[in-house]
Amino acid sequence: MADAELVSKAAKRKRAFWRTLMYVAIAAFFLWTTLPLVIMVLSSMKELRDAFQIPAIGDWTGAFKKLFVFEPTFRHYHDLFVEKHFLTYIINSVIAAGSASVISVAFGALAAYGLARGRIRGEQHLSFWILSTRMAPVVAVMVPLYSIFTGLGLLEAVRGRNLVGLILAYTTFDLPFAVWFMRSFFEDIPVEVEEAAKMDGCSNIKAFYKVILPLAMPGIVAALILCLVFSWNDFIFASVFGQQGAKTLPVATAELHSTVAIQWGGIMAAGTILIIPMLFLGLLVKKYLVQGMTMGAVRQ
Repeated sequence: MADAELVSKAAKRKRAFWRTLMYVAIAAFFLWTTLPLVIMVLSSMKELRDAFQIPAIGDWTGAFKKLFVFEPTFRHYHDLFVEKHFLTYIINSVIAAGSASVISVAFGALAAYGLARGRIRGEQHLSFWILSTRMAPVVAVMVPLYSIFTGLGLLEAVRGRNLVGLILAYTTFDLPFAVWFMRSFFEDIPVEVEEAAKMDGCSNIKAFYKVILPLAMPGIVAALILCLVFSWNDFIFASVFGQQGAKTLPVATAELHSTVAIQWGGIMAAGTILIIPMLFLGLLVKKYLVQGMTMGAVRQ
């Protein structure tokens, strides 16, 4: 009996040790990922003389004070919106990223459903071909796309702004990902659900919109968010296809660093503006995002 109690206590201590180690690892990972964001946000509200103060080696108290104790200023944000016209670039990013994401998910849902339910000859080869277009490096398609868009006049500014070429460029890479990502969700939905809807008088299209889409909504929302993040953070496409009137936020942020000067305060403020919307978007729809990213759950 005593031996059993000793074994039980040893097992409890072992579980407690591993649980503590797991919590420490999670805390370390949390600090590793969030501390740079915190420093960036705080630095965007500091004067340069406060942001670049370096404490003495080993002075952790001084480092904490220099990081968190300061007189906040919003001069960098004021300069971005008043002098640099960053509101225009934010609107361009929202229009380009949002339009490309919606188009990709709308057409990707139809294609993914067709691949999941349809009987197509060479379906596996077709699916791999669709995904392989997303694997291609961006620089490999940059020149052909630029030539096509220029020939079609999609890069010519209309009233100072033309985002059509940029939206199509984003859609070119977002659509294959959306098809591949959402296909598994439609495959997880039992066929009996569609058959029951058809028994109630629904056509194939009506069953898709009324029954299938609500069940696959977590995957659709997750695909929409990921496509939006990919497009929102893009720099290469935006720097080539986004002309002066169609400049997006990442390109405008990069231009704050020039051979003449580096506007650190403006860069920190622009980085905050670039990251915060995606963080809040993820928090607002985290339920759908978590369900969508886990995948594999069979819905009855």
